[in-house]
Amino acid sequence: MLKVGQELLVESGAATHRGHFRPIGKAARIRRWMGRAALMVMSVSAVTGNAGSATAGSATASSASAESTRAERPNIVVILVDDMGYSDIGSFGGEIPTPNIDALAKTGLRYTQFYNAARCSPTRASLLTGLYPHQAGVGHLESVVIPGSTGSQGKLANRAVTLAEVAGSAGYYTAISGKWHIGASLGVGPWQRGFKRSMVTAITPVYFPDQQQGGDAKMLIDGRPVPLNSPELSNGYWYSSDLYTDWGIKFIEEARSEKKPFLLYLSFTAPHFPIMAPQETVAKFKGKYLEGWDKLRAARFARQKELGIFHRDTQLSVRPDDLYDWNKLSQSEKERYDSMMAVYAASISRVDTAVGRLVAQLKADGTYDNTLILFMSDNGGNGEAGPDGRFHGGPPGGPKSIVWTGANWAMLQNTPYAKYKHYTEEGGIATPLIAHWPRGIAAARNGTMIRQPGHLVDVMPTVVQVTGAKYPQSYNGNRIVPMSGASLVPTFSGKNIQRRAPLFWEHEGNRAIRDGRWKLVAQFDQPWRLYELVADPTERNDLASAQPARVAAMANAWDRWASDSYVPAWQDRYDPYLGGNKRESWGTSDPARRAPR
Repeated sequence: MLKVGQELLVESGAATHRGHFRPIGKAARIRRWMGRAALMVMSVSAVTGNAGSATAGSATASSASAESTRAERPNIVVILVDDMGYSDIGSFGGEIPTPNIDALAKTGLRYTQFYNAARCSPTRASLLTGLYPHQAGVGHLESVVIPGSTGSQGKLANRAVTLAEVAGSAGYYTAISGKWHIGASLGVGPWQRGFKRSMVTAITPVYFPDQQQGGDAKMLIDGRPVPLNSPELSNGYWYSSDLYTDWGIKFIEEARSEKKPFLLYLSFTAPHFPIMAPQETVAKFKGKYLEGWDKLRAARFARQKELGIFHRDTQLSVRPDDLYDWNKLSQSEKERYDSMMAVYAASISRVDTAVGRLVAQLKADGTYDNTLILFMSDNGGNGEAGPDGRFHGGPPGGPKSIVWTGANWAMLQNTPYAKYKHYTEEGGIATPLIAHWPRGIAAARNGTMIRQPGHLVDVMPTVVQVTGAKYPQSYNGNRIVPMSGASLVPTFSGKNIQRRAPLFWEHEGNRAIRDGRWKLVAQFDQPWRLYELVADPTERNDLASAQPARVAAMANAWDRWASDSYVPAWQDRYDPYLGGNKRESWGTSDPARRAPR
C-alpha cells in the first residue's frame, strides 16, 4: 500500500535536472501535524546543540550560548521582492540586467526548486514565522478576514513567533525596512513583533513621495505615521527601492554601534503594481520588448537550459489559450505592451542597483564575509488585469501612472512554468532563492545549484541554526506552533535538507502537496492532478488517472494537514476584490477586451 512520505529526495547539487535520488524511509511518513512538527524542532535542536526549547518572552534563556558564540554568528539579511517572476533575473534566465544579484548567485548558492506561498501576505507570514500561512494566521491578504477562522484573520497570530522575536532573544539587533502587509491595519505591526527598528509601509505599494495611487499613504517609523513627503524620510526626492536601502543601511550602522549582530528584513515594493520606476531607467528598456512575449519566453527558456537550471529535454508549459497573439496586435498595441514591460524591467533593475549598494556597504564596514544574504520573491509573476493589463497616466512608470503588466507578460516572467500569482501550479509558487555567505558556505560550492525542494518555512529553522537561538515552546504566555520546515544549512556544505514531511499549499481553494519528486495540485473546485516533477517540471503530463492509489494517499495527507493547520474551506465570496464576479484564469475578475490568440 502506498504511503505518503516514502518518496525520494532530489540530491543537492545534482549534475543535471534529473538529479539523483535516495529513499527517505519510514521517518518521513505522514504524522498528525503537531507530532510531525515537533520532530522537526528536535532535528534542528540536535544539529545546533540546543536540546529542548526556551521559554519565550525573555532573552535570558539563550544568553549564555549567545555570549559564547557572538563573534562567530553571522549577520542576516533577508531580501524579498514583490510579484517578481521565476525567470526575471539574469542568473535564472532573464534578459533584465541584474549584475549585483547575479554576483551573489555566482559566489553563493542557487535553489532552483524553492517555493513561496502564492500571494503577498501569506508569503510574508510564512517567511517570518517558519509556519504555513494559515498556521501563522494569514491565509489570505490582510484585508481578507474569514469569519470564524483563526487561519485567515489578516494578521499574525499569537501562536506564531517571528524571525525577529527569535533572533532578538539571542542578542540580535532586528530591523525591517520596506513593506509589512501582515496586520498593521489590524493592530499588529513589526514594532510589536520583535523588530527593534522599523521603517515600513503598512499595505500600500509605495514608489514615490508624490505618487497618485496610494498617495495618501504614510510610512511608519517604529509605528509612528510619517507623511511620504516628510524630510524625516529623506532629504530629497526619493524612489522607494533606494529609500528602503538607505534605511536598511542606517539600521545596520545602528547595530554595529551597539556591537550586535543584526537581522535585517529588506522588503521591496518592486515590481508590484502600480509599477513605477525613474524615467531614466525606464528609457533604457524602451523598445527591448517589441519582439513579443512568445519569442522572449523561448529565449529565456533557452538560457535556462544553457545555465543548467533545466534539462535539455524539458518542455515549456502549455501556452494558455486565453492570451493574445503578438503577431495580431497593431503597432500601437505592441508599443503599449513594450512600455509596460519596460517599466517592469526598470523596477527590477533598480532593485538590483539597491542590492549592489547594500553589498558595497557590507564590504566597506567589514561585515560582508560573515553576512548570510537570502534573496527571493513573494509569489510568481502577476497575471492580474488579464491579457490587457492596465496602462494609464504618464509618463509610464512615473508617479502619476498606473501600470500592471497583465497575464501575457506574466507568462514570460514565470518561464517555463504555468499559471501566475494566486495559483499553486509552479508559476504561482516557484521563486528564485539565492543564499550567499562567504564564511558559512564552502568556497568550492560557489555557483552550485541546489535542486532539492525548499520552502519559505525552511528560513526559520535556518536562522535558528546559524544564530544559535532557541525556538520557543511558548512566548508571552502563548503556546507556539512548532516549526514546519527544515534547515537549509546542510546544503551549505553539500548535504541534503533533512525534511520529515511533504510540502503543502492552499490559497483561495487552490491547493497542492509536494512529496519528493511527486506533486499533487488542483485549482479551486477542480479535481487533483498528479505530476512527476523530475521528468516533467512544467506540469504537462497529468498522471492522476494512471496512479489513483498515489493520488488518494497524497490527497488524504493534504486533508490531514489542512485540518491540523487552520485551513478553512474556501468560498469565492470571501474575496472582496471579485465584487461577486467570476474569477478569470489570471486570478481576478478583469475581463479580456479582445479575442484571444
